[in-house]
Amino acid sequence: MRLSHFRHSCVLVEVNGSKLLFDPGNFSHGFEGIEGLDAILITHQHPDHADPNRLPALVDANPGAKLFADPQTAEQLGAPWTAVRAGDVVHVGNVRIAGAGGRHAVIHPDIPIIDNTAYLIGTEDEPAQLMHPGDSLFVPDVPVDVLALPAAAPWMKISETIDYLRAVKPRFAFPIHQEVISDSGRGIYYARLREMADPATDFQTLPEEESLEVGR
Repeated sequence: MRLSHFRHSCVLVEVNGSKLLFDPGNFSHGFEGIEGLDAILITHQHPDHADPNRLPALVDANPGAKLFADPQTAEQLGAPWTAVRAGDVVHVGNVRIAGAGGRHAVIHPDIPIIDNTAYLIGTEDEPAQLMHPGDSLFVPDVPVDVLALPAAAPWMKISETIDYLRAVKPRFAFPIHQEVISDSGRGIYYARLREMADPATDFQTLPEEESLEVGR
């Protein structure tokens, strides 16, 4: 599996012969001009996960890509976007994609909760080779090999991040959703996550706009 991180929650995953791009939002940079995508996946409607200004050009540049989103975002964007709900399974080439979770984390009781689809990608035998949870702390009931870990968010304390990382206990984890904190502040978060992860988890940051092989 090859991963490329385009800041915040935007991740390009190359696995099982397919190229999948997650959450091209307005805090992300470098995904513009990517071609040859097999799928574009959006976890939820917030602009830091789906940039309304740059998303149309990305779709136009990838006419062969399947387009998947949570139900509310799929309805907003219209055809040809396909809604993926918790429990749904779709396929892109040899990649199995399962929707999970279904709801965004609570930001504040007075703010309505929106849809958020976590994605588990893999095969029938290994259904969670990677999980992108979007803005949620969803813990699946299958082992996760690689976890895109929300490192910081307005809806989350670092203790919750640590507990989530320990609960999922992936083989490999890398931080996403970090554009909400400063460059200098990220080291505090990363150090705590690295030192407090389960010993079986390899926690690493990904180089921005560069690819990293994370196979076993």
